[in-house]
Amino acid sequence: MNEHDRASAVGRTATVASMDDLVARCQDLVAAGSRRILGVTGTPGAGKTTVSAALAAALGDTAVLIGMDGFHYANMELRRLGRAHRKGAPDTFDVDGYVALLSRLSDQGDGVVYAPYFDRALEESIGSAVPVFPDVPLVITEGNYLLNDDHGWGAVRQYLDEAWFIDVAPDVRRERLINRRISYGHSELDSVTWVDGVDERNAAAVEPSRDRADLIVHVTTALG
Repeated sequence: MNEHDRASAVGRTATVASMDDLVARCQDLVAAGSRRILGVTGTPGAGKTTVSAALAAALGDTAVLIGMDGFHYANMELRRLGRAHRKGAPDTFDVDGYVALLSRLSDQGDGVVYAPYFDRALEESIGSAVPVFPDVPLVITEGNYLLNDDHGWGAVRQYLDEAWFIDVAPDVRRERLINRRISYGHSELDSVTWVDGVDERNAAAVEPSRDRADLIVHVTTALG
């Protein structure tokens, strides 16, 4: 069985997991010695960032969190490309830049590697905001398209030692997305329109990639 078939076979079985279970699995990765990269993916609003942040907090100095969203094209570039109205779609990211960062991180050289951070309040990325020190054994990276194939995303999987797909009920996910946009100052009407017109379309693009994951996770414990 090749690597793709192995991931497909494992990924079809969903696992109900507590955060303690997921932390323990991360600790197994850390125990391997050399640096490992864990990819956490799922549809918009699935809870990828929340789960990843909780893992990073529990693991302390042994892990660092890098968001795929740091590679959003800048708003001015999205306007130039005519894609600002669907920001967050697979072709609105600097995929090559993200893949290049993963390659550098997988090498675990002697120097500090800096990653960008996406500020949701500003709706822009901040470059060189997240330092990854050479002795950090686990990089957690999260985002929607880690297991997708199109628009260059297929180059990501080779750098992921494990890939998890966070699963959640569609109605819960949609409610989270609407509330998140409202929390950043958008009206309820605009939030619903954006979620139904953009986020749901992106979710449809992400959903088929679940079969490429090593683990499909239903998180059972509440996250603070």
